[in-house]
Amino acid sequence: MISLAALSVAYGDSRRALDGVDLSIAPGERVALIGPSGAGKTTLLRVIGANLRPTRGQLQLDGLDPWALSARQLQGLRAHIGKMYQAPPIPPRQRVITAVLAGRLGQWPLWRAVASLVYPLDIDGARAALAPLGLAERLFDRCDQLSGGQLQRVALARLFYQQPQLVLADEPVSALDPTLARSVAVALNEDAKRREATLIASLHAVELALSEFSRVIGLREGRIVFDRPAAQVRSADIDALYAGASNPAASAESSLDAPSAKPRLTRCA
Repeated sequence: MISLAALSVAYGDSRRALDGVDLSIAPGERVALIGPSGAGKTTLLRVIGANLRPTRGQLQLDGLDPWALSARQLQGLRAHIGKMYQAPPIPPRQRVITAVLAGRLGQWPLWRAVASLVYPLDIDGARAALAPLGLAERLFDRCDQLSGGQLQRVALARLFYQQPQLVLADEPVSALDPTLARSVAVALNEDAKRREATLIASLHAVELALSEFSRVIGLREGRIVFDRPAAQVRSADIDALYAGASNPAASAESSLDAPSAKPRLTRCA
């Protein structure tokens, strides 16, 4: 269970990336965050992932305040949160198998984590995670030998191998062509449904949010504009959310929240 109460995050003295957000997400929900650049999507994911402490308000993950935990307890909590980004933070000279097995480094004892970096200890497990993504034969290739789309699928395989209880995906498909973007979104959702895991993804692709996720939250200027089932989101909601939206040259949010124009909605569920 994820619960945010009157939560705010301020950058500097004036700008609030999040402004009094109240939100509850039940276990197993699949939620898409949409909104213009600088709306607060990346900041919200960082807060939920226990990587950014809110300025005000409260966050609870399964009834726990992450910032009231010891350093070791917080590390254990983060080990069960999977993250996926527009640009996967994978060292270019790293082998594909090492990148995939890194998904469980936080869950393994220190000796096994170190040993796996020297020699992969679960080759079959890594291959099984890569197989449904069509990359099993690239198991021992270096990551700098892969295309951008293949590298994103390696990051997805790492999530499959990690099997986290909570998956946070920050613009995971923005750099992909439409066909691959949909396949990645579908794979994320199918994995979450199969394991009854919670999935929260920020997306610029409104159509993917409506077609692949069960719940859609619209954010603008750090506030929730609407929060409803995907089937109840209408064109008027999208138009209002992006009305007059500009692409600021600089944003206090992560650079992963890339600028985009107002999206075109051609299908409303």
